[in-house]
Amino acid sequence: MKSVYSVSQVNSYIKNMFTQDFVLNSIYIKGEVSNCKYHMSGHIYFSLKDKGGVISGVMFAGNRGGLNFTLKEGQDVIVLGSVSVYEKSGSYQVYAKQIMLDGAGQLYQKYEELKKELEEMGMFDIMYKQPIPKYATKIGICTASTGAAIQDIRNISSRRNPYVQLYLYPAIVQGENAVASIVQGLRYLDEMDMDVIIVGRGGGSIEDLWAFNEEAVARTIFNMKTPVISAVGHETDTTIADYVADLRAPTPSAAAELAVFDYNEFKNKLFQYKRTLENKLEREIQKNRILVKNYEARVNYVSPKNQLLTKKQYVDELFTKMENLFKNKLTNDKHTLGILAERLNGLSPLNKLSNGYAYITDDNLHTITSVGQIDVGEKVLLNLKDGKVTSVVEKIEKGSL
Repeated sequence: MKSVYSVSQVNSYIKNMFTQDFVLNSIYIKGEVSNCKYHMSGHIYFSLKDKGGVISGVMFAGNRGGLNFTLKEGQDVIVLGSVSVYEKSGSYQVYAKQIMLDGAGQLYQKYEELKKELEEMGMFDIMYKQPIPKYATKIGICTASTGAAIQDIRNISSRRNPYVQLYLYPAIVQGENAVASIVQGLRYLDEMDMDVIIVGRGGGSIEDLWAFNEEAVARTIFNMKTPVISAVGHETDTTIADYVADLRAPTPSAAAELAVFDYNEFKNKLFQYKRTLENKLEREIQKNRILVKNYEARVNYVSPKNQLLTKKQYVDELFTKMENLFKNKLTNDKHTLGILAERLNGLSPLNKLSNGYAYITDDNLHTITSVGQIDVGEKVLLNLKDGKVTSVVEKIEKGSL
């Protein structure tokens, strides 16, 4: 009986045959992606098919570093890898080392490679971006002379500010001559001392927009002294020119909105600034008027004239106060004098005389207050209120009343 082999031995033998085949060790296979699955391990399992057949494939996680797009159903791709046998199931499959999009995908891959190269060189760095002038009056436009892009820019510019000057360089924006035409147009406008330059075109396929993904255009934009707004395609289209430009606009219309300042809005702002300035100025004038009045009051207060007037008024006040004190003193003294006069009047001999009393004096007008001062036979004078009476003492009696 001939030798009998196990399944594993057969699968291993076949795998060894595949391994020794030079072509199968490094082969490009073109096909459409189907049954694509991303495993949690990081591996990608898929199938490649065409009208005549299907082959299974796998890209291990270690090889995914070279995959710069998301693999998904329906994509036309080119797979670089090796074909070998999976011994466990006895099936053969392609082990992918690199996967590239076919057709447009090749352009996309070229785009990604150039983008990565220029980015590593620093050409996308924000430190090299020039600011877009806020009030541009001379705007250069590098685009086709016909088409929606230039019409959109003209319409928006006319609506926003009819006084802005637009300078069009009619460039070729598609085809084999497009790169040279765009580069020449940008350099021409850059020498005209524009305030800002818009470069771009309307939307299209990646092939239509490819001129704006060329390195020559990117380097020209990077080296320009005039700020550049890139406006290529529609909102979802992004080109190398967009990354290099000082500002990216999603559409040519948006580029016009960014480059052309709104004249009416500008006038309104000026009016608002004018009113704000006038209000601030009026407030400052009022404030300074109050300060001047305060300073004037201070100066008047410390001036010699004012000091003299103040002292004079003070003297007048003192004089009035002194006069009032004198008056009060005089009134009080008069009152006191009246009281004392009344008291004195009560003690006055004349007042006593008016009540029937008299006082006695001798010939020498000495008042006699005691019987011991006179003798019988002496003359005495009786002083009454209305005259004097001379009497002779006939009798003297001692004793008390």
